[in-house]
Amino acid sequence: MKNDKQIHEHRVVLVTGPSGAGRTTAINTLEDMGYEVVDNLPLSLVPRLIEGETLGRPMALGLDARNRDFNATALVELIDRLTVDPRISLSVIYLDCAEDELIRRFSQTRRRHPLAPDDTPLIGISREVDLLAPIRARADHLIETTEMSPHDLRAEVGQWFGRAQEPGLAVSLQSFSYKRGVPRGIDMVFDCRFLRNPHWVAALRPLDGRDSAVFDHIATDPRFSEFIEKVTDLALFLLPAQLDEGKTHLAIGFGCTGGQHRSVAVTELIAQRLAEAGWPVAKRHRELERRATVLPVTGTG
Repeated sequence: MKNDKQIHEHRVVLVTGPSGAGRTTAINTLEDMGYEVVDNLPLSLVPRLIEGETLGRPMALGLDARNRDFNATALVELIDRLTVDPRISLSVIYLDCAEDELIRRFSQTRRRHPLAPDDTPLIGISREVDLLAPIRARADHLIETTEMSPHDLRAEVGQWFGRAQEPGLAVSLQSFSYKRGVPRGIDMVFDCRFLRNPHWVAALRPLDGRDSAVFDHIATDPRFSEFIEKVTDLALFLLPAQLDEGKTHLAIGFGCTGGQHRSVAVTELIAQRLAEAGWPVAKRHRELERRATVLPVTGTG
């Protein structure tokens, strides 16, 4: 029997990213999917808006670094506060884009960059990327738009958030490195460091857990198959219960030492299993994203 006093979470999506990366397209897509949308809202007004909302339509807020009261530290504090609020199911979307592509987009539109109106777009882009770095690190969904058309971006946002008007539970899976800590907002964590480590095989070391050779090596561990079956069974047992309790989102993390091999392979396989069982699943590989845009992975698998 369900508890009559159970809390049904109100879904709130924060959307940000550098100018030109596609924030307006993402916000418009969410609005088309039934979200109540507020764009370019001053950061100081966000708590008042959310606290004054009655539970109902999900809400999407577009946050622009160009806003004069924008402050990365204040936004990180807001994200952390909303994360622990039992009334709210928070998701943070960060729209990322390569510097060269942002420059090309500004050149096409002949617009000045808002953070460097008297300088080249490159200077403004660099300033904005630096300003948003703490928010990027807190993002639940990092969408790389460099190679995307507006249509592609709409499809990507729709895949992750298109169930806004349906009673359902969205599941996100994330691989990570314990060296950088457990990601924010994870509900369940599984440690994959006991599995056979491809890092110690020279030919596999530069690859990641999405590569079949890496996966095959990890799968030779005699504990691998049983681990996958038990985790899958546990997730499939818990997901309906979480849905019954009014949750709209469940985040599951898989960690290993470097976040490159074992946790990635397990995340990919569990995501496949849950999707085959009919659950809407999004996946993210935190360290692979970081390696692609910032630094090479130097951990041990």
